[in-house]
Amino acid sequence: MKLIIAVVQPEKLTDVKEALAAAKVGKMTVSSVIGCGAQGGYTESYRGATTEVNLLDKARFEIAVNDDFVEPAIEAIIKGARTGKIGDGKIFVVPLEQCIRVRTGETGSEAIG
Repeated sequence: MKLIIAVVQPEKLTDVKEALAAAKVGKMTVSSVIGCGAQGGYTESYRGATTEVNLLDKARFEIAVNDDFVEPAIEAIIKGARTGKIGDGKIFVVPLEQCIRVRTGETGSEAIG
């Protein structure tokens, strides 16, 4: 079992979700987050005051998958998120020690579904 965490451009949210659905990955948690990376940020001027904005809006996906779904999920995220420009995002894959379905008490692979 793995936990896939992907941080992508917010305007790519629908594309990533559709690509994941096509890869038969339909269970996920999506959060609206802010962050910065190589993209840096930008400066803006409002009423004569210049402000540096270096925390940009992002969409964060958290997807728990069984081992046979890791590569299809990663490929789907890349397919949906890639523009070829800086700031496309990052994907992190971490081991998932345990998963428990609260409703039934199922654990492990069965709990992920």
